[in-house]
Amino acid sequence: MHVRLSTAWTDPDGTVWAPGDTVDVDAVTLAKLEEQGMVEEPEGQATGSQPATTSSTTSTPKPTDPQKIGPGPGAPPADDSTK
Repeated sequence: MHVRLSTAWTDPDGTVWAPGDTVDVDAVTLAKLEEQGMVEEPEGQATGSQPATTSSTTSTPKPTDPQKIGPGPGAPPADDSTK
């Protein structure tokens, strides 16, 4: 599985990897790296599905304006059979 490192890591073979490097690891090594907080994971994706491309830092989402909630411009017209 390919993962992007959030911190420097030395693999079992002695190779030193820098933060941001993408490495191919097995499931056991991935679990160890995740446990130590060394792997970046994009929001909404399972670890290992694709190489991570964003940092693991999250921010608080902005509240949604209630007037902007509803169907998008491509939505079908409302059923107007009550008239």
